[in-house]
Amino acid sequence: MMGYGAGLGFGFGGLLALLGCVLLVVGVIVLIAWAIGKVGPGTQAAPAQAPRPAADDAVEVLRVRFARGEMTADEYLAAKLTLEAQR
Repeated sequence: MMGYGAGLGFGFGGLLALLGCVLLVVGVIVLIAWAIGKVGPGTQAAPAQAPRPAADDAVEVLRVRFARGEMTADEYLAAKLTLEAQR
């Protein structure tokens, strides 16, 4: 019997068994990764923050623009007074 074929003895059934083992290992790895993702760090929802009024956001934008030098002090104060009057 020696000398005929490759001698590996796999055949079609052996190939299916090998494919089944590979799929089983990949499935176990995917299942473990999914389970770790469900209970791992960073999965808790972020605490809800109370929404800030739009005027506060606008004043913050004004502060940033003034700090960058995009506005003069007079423009900043006028815009800030306008926003505060709308509250």
